[in-house]
Amino acid sequence: MDWYDDLGSDLWAFPVGMERDGGTGPDAIKWTSKFGSVIVDAYDAASTDGMNNAGLVGNILYLAEADYGDIDSSTKPQLSVGAWLQYVLDNFGSVNDAVTALAKEPFVIVAPELPGGKAASAHLSLADSSGDSAILEYVDGALVIHHDRTYTVMTNSPTFDQQLAINSYWDTVGGLKMLPGTHRASDRFARVSWNLKSAPKVEENQLAVATVFSLIRNISVPLGISDPEKPNIASTLWRTASDTTNKRYYFESAYKPAIFWVDLDKLDLSESSEPSKLSLTENPMLSGEVSTYFQPAEPFQFLAH
Repeated sequence: MDWYDDLGSDLWAFPVGMERDGGTGPDAIKWTSKFGSVIVDAYDAASTDGMNNAGLVGNILYLAEADYGDIDSSTKPQLSVGAWLQYVLDNFGSVNDAVTALAKEPFVIVAPELPGGKAASAHLSLADSSGDSAILEYVDGALVIHHDRTYTVMTNSPTFDQQLAINSYWDTVGGLKMLPGTHRASDRFARVSWNLKSAPKVEENQLAVATVFSLIRNISVPLGISDPEKPNIASTLWRTASDTTNKRYYFESAYKPAIFWVDLDKLDLSESSEPSKLSLTENPMLSGEVSTYFQPAEPFQFLAH
């Protein structure tokens, strides 16, 4: 996660059976969570990254080209962009289930400005324990879904179809002898795509997690580098990795030299449990498994008008 200012991110554990709505008022879509999840929030207003207890993973990233269309002319229920990821994690256990349902466009996305005045422009990546993947983007007011297990990288701008085209070029001329080196999203897309396919596949869990983090660190932006006019070119604030098989969610702050993780099976995500939070706002020094540090808390409200 790269951003130009502090997102005030915390970790949350949300149980099964939560009564939810899209956060946009009387026209908001409503649902009851079918799955429990662990997520990272932003601004106490949006779920930006996380995994549910079925092993479905979702990641929200900034996309300057995002265009959610004219909500005023639609009769569909509304969903805050801050609730987009949470809706998916609450309702679906696999990428295929999510894609099948979302392709019907059961809601329209409402995207008010973020705190600080930046546009809430985003796209969403999904992955699951079967190895399936999808990237969802709203382009020119319409939902575009790229669904294929070979789609294993998403960065920021441009849109995913253009990223694939740019990456194809670097596949033909690049490789270990020459890869683009700037902090631009398209360059980082090419670098991590090449490194991902070049890194040896391993069976041992700890080495697999270490390999994933090494790939992410390789395209991270150093602290102190940012452009307020281009919030997608900014310092890396935190990194996550998700073990979809063992339901283990890893988190690393760029401000602390340690990784910690949550075993979802060690959390009580049953219908009788309460939402809980692991506060990260003071940058606590955490390492190892941290499920016991979550404390009951009132859930945040999704980004609204």
